[in-house]
Amino acid sequence: MSESTTPEDKSNKQPLPLPAPEEETAAVRGDGVTALRVGESVRLDALGPLVVNTDGSMGRVGNWAGMTEGEREATLRLLGRRNKQRLEALKAKKAEEEEEEKQKGE
Repeated sequence: MSESTTPEDKSNKQPLPLPAPEEETAAVRGDGVTALRVGESVRLDALGPLVVNTDGSMGRVGNWAGMTEGEREATLRLLGRRNKQRLEALKAKKAEEEEEEKQKGE
């Protein structure tokens, strides 16, 4: 025997409901979410090291959380050298500008 379905049977079927949301939220699990509380200090280590740009502005390494430990160590060594060079160049430029201003004022 073959089963036959009528259009009425198909319309009575409802889609399956979605599964219930997890009890734990991302903040509880610690999935990269930082909960801030007023009056408490916040550690910014998880954001990665600061990068000094050539214009003096600062930023952070965008993919720090996704790096392996070896990549992080190599990045820290590179950024340490580069940031030092850039800061020295910015300080020299500022000293030069101040000297020029001083000479113009005399």
